[in-house]
Amino acid sequence: MNYTEAVAYIESTPKFTKKNGPENTRELIRRIGNPERKMKVIHVAGTNGKGSVCAFLSSILTNAGKRTGLFTSPHLVDITERFEINGEQVSQEGFARAFTRVMQVTEEMMADGFAHPAYFELLFAAGLLIFEEAQVEYLVLETGLGGRLDATNLVERPIATVITSISLDHMEYLGNTVAEIAAEKAGIIKEGIPVIYDGRNPEAAAVIGARAAQLHAKAWRYEEPMSQILGKTDKSIDFLLDSGYDEKMKVTVPYLAPYQVVNSSLALITLRVIDPERSISTAQAVEGIARTCWPGRMETVMPGVVLDGAHNADGINEFIRTLQNVQGERSLLFSAVVEKEYEKMIREICEGVPFSSIVVTQIDGARVVPAEQLAEVFRKYTDAPVTAVADVKEAFATALRQRGDGMLFCAGSLYLVGELKAILREEYI
Repeated sequence: MNYTEAVAYIESTPKFTKKNGPENTRELIRRIGNPERKMKVIHVAGTNGKGSVCAFLSSILTNAGKRTGLFTSPHLVDITERFEINGEQVSQEGFARAFTRVMQVTEEMMADGFAHPAYFELLFAAGLLIFEEAQVEYLVLETGLGGRLDATNLVERPIATVITSISLDHMEYLGNTVAEIAAEKAGIIKEGIPVIYDGRNPEAAAVIGARAAQLHAKAWRYEEPMSQILGKTDKSIDFLLDSGYDEKMKVTVPYLAPYQVVNSSLALITLRVIDPERSISTAQAVEGIARTCWPGRMETVMPGVVLDGAHNADGINEFIRTLQNVQGERSLLFSAVVEKEYEKMIREICEGVPFSSIVVTQIDGARVVPAEQLAEVFRKYTDAPVTAVADVKEAFATALRQRGDGMLFCAGSLYLVGELKAILREEYI
């Protein structure tokens, strides 16, 4: 099976399978040899920020000379983005090779009466084979959805678990309250394994802390006063981390979003938990943070053009918080998919940040919200000119023209970010 065939197959998978119970995934991973047992796994869950924390950790470890694998989701353009080794995407050939082996095992399983693995399960299994072949020492592993029932939770003995910001998202699967969602995320905590978590939300922190105590897992809690912002530019933030768990660190995070101060702090605290002997120096850790690249999260892709995958309540709040500190005129390119509370998102954006112009577009497919429908919602909450352009490429070009000398922010959906990344690659960069 070559790369094109592998991608075509995996993209067709939702048409004939569903999410399976943990026992099915456990059997799949057992049959490929439990590669995760050969690696030092750092397992990361959360509503927002888990991908960023993973990227920071991977960059720190790679910068320190550790052979490091990184598994994240979703991908924005190419499926190979989900698998990185020392900061580099796996090759198409490497992915195809691993996926071919997974499909061989899948056929054997089905012959023995097991269910066909779901989309994410197939990718997780392929990733483990990719990282095994690369002989990674550390694997930074992001959960897909939730934690307790996530395919990645079959890792029995990670060296640490990390839980990032908890807020209301995917409520149809995870629960209707922050406490219920936190309980699902806390499902990754293991007996006696240290847990590092964002403790800023008292409701979530209480659930995580109780679960850690129940499992005799030593807990490190991040609180906002631990990070003192020293200065900002339009591309980075300087801050002082005084966690009480380690020496004070002066850190530069290469993003303009305040939430990346929290995420990089969680990564730095995690480092000291897994490396108490300090084989990785503070200088190496801080340099690793500064070198981190995490696409689509307050990412400056062109002068004055920023992409952000804000797509839920907490993400929108952080998006607004970031823009409130941006000087000069701001323009917006926005889209959302149907299951999101897009009217609430739009209202909060309009109430929180004034824009000189707004362009809305649509992500075609089963989850589409027509551009004109989004535009009508915007017009209820803002006096700024709102333009509806159904085609994403045309919408981006329109937004670029309308922004003038100000900054253009593109947000509302990771699917929008993915389409824009592809357009930028073809047309602008």
